[in-house]
Amino acid sequence: MPRPLVLLTAVLFFGILTLWVPAYWPVAVFHIGVFVVFGIALFTDAEAGRKLFSLPGVALAIAACIGGWQVAFHRTASQFETSLAALSWLALFALYAGARSLFDDSQARSLFRKSIVWFTFLVSVEATLQTFTSEGKVFWIFPSGYTSDVMGPILYRNHYAAWIELVFPVALFEALRSRRNTLLYAGMAAAMYASVIASASRAGTILCTAELILIPLLVTLRGMAPRRDVGSVLAKIAAAFAGFTAVVGWGTIWNRLMEPDPYFLRREFMISSLNMIRDRPWFGWGLGSWPIVYPAYAIIDLGVFANRAHNQWLEWASDGGIPFALLFVAVALWSIWAGYRSVWGLGVIAVFLHGIVDYPFSRPPLAAWPIVMLALMAAQVSKERASE
Repeated sequence: MPRPLVLLTAVLFFGILTLWVPAYWPVAVFHIGVFVVFGIALFTDAEAGRKLFSLPGVALAIAACIGGWQVAFHRTASQFETSLAALSWLALFALYAGARSLFDDSQARSLFRKSIVWFTFLVSVEATLQTFTSEGKVFWIFPSGYTSDVMGPILYRNHYAAWIELVFPVALFEALRSRRNTLLYAGMAAAMYASVIASASRAGTILCTAELILIPLLVTLRGMAPRRDVGSVLAKIAAAFAGFTAVVGWGTIWNRLMEPDPYFLRREFMISSLNMIRDRPWFGWGLGSWPIVYPAYAIIDLGVFANRAHNQWLEWASDGGIPFALLFVAVALWSIWAGYRSVWGLGVIAVFLHGIVDYPFSRPPLAAWPIVMLALMAAQVSKERASE
């Protein structure tokens, strides 16, 4: 594996493995690693700048500029939070740029997909075992402060599920396309799916189940594998999935799916967010400032700190204005087209959909994964166009 690609994967893996740490230093190390990857891309690829002229790259650059503008002209409710948010968006832009350059090589794209499947599989197995046996301790060692929802190094079930949603289609795709390792990749995909069931994330369970149906269907319709082979693989996948999900059980997630008002609190946050958007529709309150502004618009007293809107799209519109949110609507639509072409990239769409009921882009190391996947799809699309 080329050294720059090793560094990129190491940065991504480090970001996930340290998400539980209640300090800023892991994010700082993550940002440094991202900018190093970006620097390598600039010095080794003479065409790195040209490759950024795709919709995701332009959108990320504009997002970073909007944050910088809000700070420079004091158009934010919190200079500190918006400064951190602007830095994070700049790092995500740098990550996209570096990854987009590295993924020009088809071997690098293949190696990267396989490496993230292996890493995610190993973490999913650890997370499933941990959630049943550790009483909230990360890696059975470090107290998290919680007794539930702790999935491996990720302290929140929906963040964990969003991460799995992104990689799960890659594992399924490899299982359907591989001639020698079908059962291996099917087992990996089954372990990931079972871990989402164990996490009891409702949105995660629904979206991963949709991916489980959609990926084989698209592989068949697009002729990426013979129909007989797909049928044989699906039988192996079904056996693996039945075994893994039987181990973790459906009881907890079933009870959560049957709750009479699953949108409780999210609905109240949504109303408050809409009122915030109404008062500053064009330029927002400042990136990262939703928790600062929210108390003035709260319609329910929770007795605890409300950290996020639990709707990524409304939070983007509240913080950056409606044009900011529309920028990423365009990226999401682009990802539908690119995801259809690649099939393995459909997980990005799932993460954007998960953002309707949660906030999967709130943590830089977590947001980095869909951004890198966008770069991977952009490189694939570019190469396919060049060969047409």
